[in-house]
Amino acid sequence: MKNEVSQLRGRELIDEPLGNKGTAFTDAERCELGLYGLLPPHVETLQEQVDREYETFVSLPSDEAKHVFLREIQDDNEVLFYRLVVDHLAEMMPIIYTPTVGLACQRFSEIYARPRGLFIPYPHRDRMEEMLRNYGVDDIQAIVVTDGERILGLGDQGTGGMGIPIGKLSLYVGVGGIHPSKTLPICLDVGTNNLERVNDSHYIGWRSPRITGDDYIAFVDQFVEAVKKVWPNVLLQFEDFAFQHATPLLERYRNQLCMFNDDVQGTAAVALGTVLSAVEEAGTTLSEQRVAILGGGSAGCGIAEQVIAAMVEEGLSEDDARARLYVVDVAGLLDDGMNHLSAFQAPLARKHDALADWERTGPDGSISLMDVVRQAKPSILIGVCGHPDLFTEEMVRTMAADTERPIIFPLSNPTSRIEAHPADLIEWTDGRALIATGSPIAPVEHEGRTHPIAQCNNTYIFPAMGLGVVSAGVTRVTDEMFREAARTLAVCARSERKKTGALLSPLGEIRDVSKDIAFAVARKAQAQGHAPSTTEDDLRATIDANFWDPSYD
Repeated sequence: MKNEVSQLRGRELIDEPLGNKGTAFTDAERCELGLYGLLPPHVETLQEQVDREYETFVSLPSDEAKHVFLREIQDDNEVLFYRLVVDHLAEMMPIIYTPTVGLACQRFSEIYARPRGLFIPYPHRDRMEEMLRNYGVDDIQAIVVTDGERILGLGDQGTGGMGIPIGKLSLYVGVGGIHPSKTLPICLDVGTNNLERVNDSHYIGWRSPRITGDDYIAFVDQFVEAVKKVWPNVLLQFEDFAFQHATPLLERYRNQLCMFNDDVQGTAAVALGTVLSAVEEAGTTLSEQRVAILGGGSAGCGIAEQVIAAMVEEGLSEDDARARLYVVDVAGLLDDGMNHLSAFQAPLARKHDALADWERTGPDGSISLMDVVRQAKPSILIGVCGHPDLFTEEMVRTMAADTERPIIFPLSNPTSRIEAHPADLIEWTDGRALIATGSPIAPVEHEGRTHPIAQCNNTYIFPAMGLGVVSAGVTRVTDEMFREAARTLAVCARSERKKTGALLSPLGEIRDVSKDIAFAVARKAQAQGHAPSTTEDDLRATIDANFWDPSYD
């Protein structure tokens, strides 16, 4: 791609986002590249361009308008876009990603202006390899793919889900330092069951009910086989697939190529890392905790399994570790007497007979989350259910009565789906709660003290994972690599905890944190035999060399 861009001239060069410098083309470049007359005469530096665009950004009236504005810059001049984002990362990350990206997905067809990435519709499945090769880039290092069925907490958005891979890969670049020319967002368009989208006259996706069952699996198989053929060394990230597909597809493909599912593994890793930071702040250990998780889908069960594995690594037996986890789904506390447990839920189900004496106040005699809080007395409460306000005052006060420093993570995105608001959690626990959320929340003032609210967002993990994989030539991604990322994330936060009490490093430092996590992940991959061995010095040098900083040089 870079070689092709270097051969462009005139309008073709200006129309190519990876080659366009806009008003920063020098007089010599304008002469050599046939740009005279196509640009205003004043030559700006990159910093002058950033300053000008930032002034416009802050003047815009809404987050949605800011998102569209940044997308327009990205489609015009990628270096300028990423320089702007990197220089104002804490301010712009919520605009290009959660929570604003959820609204952008809902309005994707309306704001669509320029092709970006690949759309792979089911009716064209027999041309799968052709569609991938049509992208015209041989050296793709990272792909994020979605089928748009479970976008954040918003559900099925069809082709509008493409906003998620675009936003994720913007963070691969801005946070993880992957060069934008080596990233590719993909939407597998298998239809949508969202009637609002189908009936929208502007909807640009395939207007059909979702393909399901064996036909769906065969289609994804075709896609993966084509990716293995066209880009055999690529990192393939699955994103926002429905819970009934997420874990099965992960298990189906994880040993075929270098891939992971961010909803299952990335969410689990960042949650585990933040939990490890919280228990250290509370002066305890992970193996002492009792954990209740609201949400029995791929995210909740993924978190539970990583917490269990980390407890075992601290010395507990697997049975003892599993006995400390309580996963509550829509039908109540998972137990092995339930019908229709998913394969990934079954190992987390409690023994039905052991619950015989439990009080049950849930629908149809189920054990509710409140029942779990009263009887299991969890010290950690995590929400990934996608439904707001389910951590009630009674529940939180009951939990806080038995725990000196209750750890409470309402992680659902976007903010409208949060299980409880941090200000309420601080009030209900008399300022003792250690809190993290999925989207950014301002610090909470309570009785003269400022309580920082950590953003337990996958952005701390997946861009660093990409950097480590690309830099070290990793061939497979393992759960152990994600746990190593989680531990490193917690270690990186220690200095910030001492200064402010925040559970995670500030976003302004996330690029440095990404390098540390990438190094830890790559070393684990080398130890597991999934990457060529190097010295630590050589690995750090390679990570630094692979880390792209936006500039026109």
